[in-house]
Amino acid sequence: MKKKIGIVDILQIQSAVVIYSLSTVAANLASKHDFLSWKYILFFGLEFFILGVYAIVWQQMIKKFQLSIAYANKALTLMWSMLWNFVIFSQGITPWKVVGVVLVVIGVMVMNLSGEEEKENDK
Repeated sequence: MKKKIGIVDILQIQSAVVIYSLSTVAANLASKHDFLSWKYILFFGLEFFILGVYAIVWQQMIKKFQLSIAYANKALTLMWSMLWNFVIFSQGITPWKVVGVVLVVIGVMVMNLSGEEEKENDK
């Protein structure tokens, strides 16, 4: 049986999600250069490296969390990607993007709460 989800656990799984979202940054940076140029290869290689680190971290997270809870939190990649696009690429944040991310965050919260209720009912 898995333990109760605490703030440290949430920070750990979000760190995995942040790592995953950084792969989209590397992919975006690669796309701004000519195909097979050294900068393209550099950023494309960085993307693969980030995904490798993410795979290792993610394996540890799914040992700690129910799979449904882990995948629900993975949806927050949208929020992190929107943030990176704003900070790094100066792309705007529209009200509709915010509404979409808020809906995802609410869904994640509902999934996490339902996971806690299931644990309590199992006892």
